[in-house]
Amino acid sequence: MGMYQAIRELWKQPKENLGPLYKQRLITWRKEDVITSIKRPTRLDRARSLGYKAKRGITIIRVRVSRGGRKREARKHGRRSRTMRRKKIVGMSYQWIAEQKAQRSYKNLEVLNSYWVGKDGLHYWYEVIMIDPYMPEIKADKNLKWICYRKHTNRVFRGKTSAGQKSRGMLHTGKGREKIRPGRRANKRLSK
Repeated sequence: MGMYQAIRELWKQPKENLGPLYKQRLITWRKEDVITSIKRPTRLDRARSLGYKAKRGITIIRVRVSRGGRKREARKHGRRSRTMRRKKIVGMSYQWIAEQKAQRSYKNLEVLNSYWVGKDGLHYWYEVIMIDPYMPEIKADKNLKWICYRKHTNRVFRGKTSAGQKSRGMLHTGKGREKIRPGRRANKRLSK
């Protein structure tokens, strides 16, 4: 078994496999700021598979997102057919929200991708891979130079990252998915 495969196996069930180390990390992360820049990725296998390289111009940001608060508010008076409190109103995933938080905090960088690193009763933690498109090392890298073009500016706010595409329903095509392209709102506008 290779190193990356071994790390991947450990992270399939982090509570059982990592044990007290995982618990200690969560306690430490709770005391940190919501958005924290870190030196190296916690999950090296996942970061590498999403495009991370240990070079200048690439930064890892750990973001804390609060869980819950995704249901409609209860009406004070009367009853309406759409006031179903059990149903979650979910437009964006927690991961997509974490990516947007990182982008707002680091305006000069671009979000490449992100991955999950932990959760407790109150929070989720994601690590976001961010790239500086103005660095010459990035412009010279054949795998990453595409992000330097202007059309990729603020790609996270337009749902162009993997988490954003998943929330928008873009990962599937074919029957039953006719109305999601080019986008839900654009499709509605075109059909009028």
